[in-house]
Amino acid sequence: MADVAFCESRFRQFDKNGQVLRGVVNSADVGVMQINEKYHADTALRLGIDIYTLEGNMEYAKYLYDTQGTKPWVHSKHCWNTVREIAVK
Repeated sequence: MADVAFCESRFRQFDKNGQVLRGVVNSADVGVMQINEKYHADTALRLGIDIYTLEGNMEYAKYLYDTQGTKPWVHSKHCWNTVREIAVK
């Protein structure tokens, strides 16, 4: 998930003005994990999670990962789904 966060936001929850980071392609995507408000705000609220805080954004991302895997971040897969080889002797 660290690779996803890097690709989605470069590990940023807030922009240079201190506002919640919004997506470039879709402004409904917010925070470090770029959680989409349109699809997830109501569920996050029901779970008592505030996606506008760093902690809440990460907590909701964990919920998504636990329930859906990496599917919610499929559009950035080209960035985070790289094969890393480790040399073993």
